[in-house]
Parts: sequence; C-alpha cells; structure tokens
Amino acid sequence: MLAEAYECVEEGDFHDAISLYDLVLKREPSNIGALIDKGVTLQNMGRIKLAVRTYDKALLLSPQNIDALLNKGTALHSAQKYDEAMECYDAVLKVDKKCAMALAYKGLSLGETGKLQDALKHFKKALSIDKEFDLASISKDIAKDLLKSINQNKIKTQ
Repeated sequence: MLAEAYECVEEGDFHDAISLYDLVLKREPSNIGALIDKGVTLQNMGRIKLAVRTYDKALLLSPQNIDALLNKGTALHSAQKYDEAMECYDAVLKVDKKCAMALAYKGLSLGETGKLQDALKHFKKALSIDKEFDLASISKDIAKDLLKSINQNKIKTQ
C-alpha cells in the first residue's frame, strides 16, 4: 500500500495518497514511514498545520527521527515560523552533527531572520560536509551577494 501511495504522489494524486496512508495508519498506527510520507504529502498540498501535526505524531513515536525533524522544520519554515524551524534543525544536529541538510536549512531560516553572517557560516559548514550540495552552494552565494550589497550601501550612506 505504501508503494501505491508513493506512486499516487509521483502522479500528483495527493488525495488518493492520503487515503492510502490513512489505511496503512489504521492498521499500523505507529508506522513512522507512513506518518512522515503523509506529512510530506500534506505539505505538498499546502496543508502545513496538518503536516506539522503529522510530523509531531511521528516524533512522539521516535523523538530523534531525523526525517521527521527535517520535514517538520521545512514545514515550519514555509509557515514563516523560522525560530521553531531552527529548533527542529538544532534537534537534528544534536543527533547528527554532520547533517549537511540540517545545516543548510538552518542557514535558510537564519537568512530569513536577517542573520546573514550566521547563515553564511551554516552554508559553508554544510558544503564542507557535502561539496556537491546545490542548495547550500546557491544559498551561500546569495548570502555573500546580499552581505556585499549591504556593506556597499553602508559605505555609500556614510
């Protein structure tokens, strides 16, 4: 059933996928994979609050589940709850200090809160772990450009 749900998601049939996840969860309420995949599908549907609640159910069963924490963080980020998102990324980094994705995502949230220097540090650290990580690379370049622009504007206004 999970494979069928995954196919539905791939085809953009999110409603049928949710129905299938619900059937799996009715039989196996503690199926972490089904909970996380359901959360991702809800997130893709724009149902962020419900996605977060679904990730929270997964985290009740497995408090240090990296996938649930990362996905909850991205959902909170898209809801512009950057501090809460960063708490999720910090929880991941307590479990895995070298999680490039958590570092890059935290960098994105830091950037959104105006902490560009800190964001840049996180992107660089993510790239030191995974040199091919496009999100970190692109974000690092954007953060550098923004900082450069801010510094140039400061010089002009002085």
